[in-house]
Parts: sequence; structure tokens; C-alpha cells
Amino acid sequence: MKPTAADKYLIDRIRSGDQGAWSQLIDRFRGRLVSFARAKLPQRADAEDVVQDTFIAFIKSLPVFRQESPVESYLFAILRRKIADTYRSAHSRHVTLIQDVYTKGASGDSPSNAFSNLASDELTASCYVGRDEDRDCQLTALGDALNELVKNYKSSLSFRELQIVELLFYSQLSNTDIAKAMDISQQHIAVIKHRCIKQIRGYVQKCDLSSLGESGIESMLTQVWESARPSCPKRSTIGAYLLETLEKPWAEYVDFHLNKLGCHFCRANLQDLQEQTKEDKTAEVHDRIMESTIGFLHKP
Repeated sequence: MKPTAADKYLIDRIRSGDQGAWSQLIDRFRGRLVSFARAKLPQRADAEDVVQDTFIAFIKSLPVFRQESPVESYLFAILRRKIADTYRSAHSRHVTLIQDVYTKGASGDSPSNAFSNLASDELTASCYVGRDEDRDCQLTALGDALNELVKNYKSSLSFRELQIVELLFYSQLSNTDIAKAMDISQQHIAVIKHRCIKQIRGYVQKCDLSSLGESGIESMLTQVWESARPSCPKRSTIGAYLLETLEKPWAEYVDFHLNKLGCHFCRANLQDLQEQTKEDKTAEVHDRIMESTIGFLHKP
């Protein structure tokens, strides 16, 4: 995902010292960040504290923020790190950050090693991890390929296949578990998985993936998917889902992404929109969400 022109304009204003722009950015993102943090931390005060720390880290990191990803992605990357730090300092159990399961790797590493993949305050969500140039090239190329793949799934309304690919690489479920969840055969899952990786290889032209086996590509795809979240619906789309104004194929996909896949980022956006509706029971909230979704409804 690329930063929007509105993102760039707002950041430029903040960098110039515009306090109004900074206040606007806080108002825009505070609710969804608090909703995400509250799903991970038991006390609301703790959630609000890590969100405050997130904004502080953001403003401090502006000199190195390269605007290669949306502001929302960058803020969520920082917030994930802050939540991880909170759990470390409290010596508490590991908090999962994508769905609700982290599996052990082939080496037998414990789930706590998932923290090592979290973005630091100085990196954008699209920078991923690792400083080796070849690996950076591979990760960036795979990110571009995933964006293209997801774009094609959505434009052709191939949501069933997109759901399976999300479960494979975003949730890291086994073929057996996906077959049960989607009520299709494991062979069908294997065919889709093979076709997806073949398409990914076809998209990636600028970097050599010959050194990576299929398992290596799978691992990197998961890493990229967690960082870039290419399949996550836009906030305006989630608003339209909340208002029940999406066309059926899109509504079914968004419902799957929110309530079956269980994407915590998108659920945080949904909860924030729901809270806004509760707090303001006038038609103003409805009109505001409708205005933000009209363009999407014309061209999903």
C-alpha cells in the first residue's frame, strides 16, 4: 500500500510545525489505535498509555519517516512494538498480534520470537526487516507481487481464492485446517497454493528468487503480508460494511476478513467506527461515513 496524497500533505504540514495538523492526525487515528491496544491489554489506561507513547515515537521519528507506506500502517507498526515492550517489561505471556495463533518454527523456536519481527520505531511498515540488500530486494519485490495479486483477486471478485490465500499466508494455517474451515478438499487448497506461488514468481522479475525454495517463499510472504497487509479493506469500506451498503460479494468478503480471519487491525477500525456511532447518535455520523464511501461504492 502506498501513502495517499492526503497523508503526504498532512505530514508536510506537521513537519513545518503546524499544530493544527498534528491535532488533526491524532483525532484521525487515536480511536482505532486505542481499540487495537485494548484488544491486547487488559486495562484501558494501559491501552491509552501505549497509544500516547506511539504518537510520541511517531513525532520523534518524523526525520527518518520516508513516507513509503500509509501513516496508519506506520502508526500500527509502532503500536505493535509498544505493546510488545509492555508485555516484556511485565514479564507476561506472549500477546499475539495478527490472528490469535503463532506457531513454532521448524527450529523449535518459541512463539515469543515473533517479537523479533515487529517493526521498530525508526522503520516504516513497508521496510520490513533485514539489512542484507538481496533480502531487502526480495521482500520489496514480494510486497509488490502480493499487492498485484490481491488487486487482481478483488477486481475479478475472486474472493473465495483470496480468502484461502489469506488463511495460507496471513494466518499460517495448514492445508488441513483451511480445508475444514472452508469446507473444501485439501487437494483444492494445494492447487490454489501452488498457483499462487507460481503467480508470485511470475510477478517478481527484478529479484532472483532461485535461492528460495517453496517454504522460503511462504515464510517471506507471511512476513510481507503481516507488514503490508495488502488484503485489508480500506477504512471507508469497513464503514460501508457497517452501514450495510456494500454489494453482496464485497460484504461477504469483508465479513470473512473481520469475523472469520479475525484481522485485529481491521477489527480495531470497525470498533472505532462503532464507538463513533454510539457517541454521536445524530445523522451526522451516518452522513460522514456515507460521504467517505460513495466513491468506493461506484467502483469497488
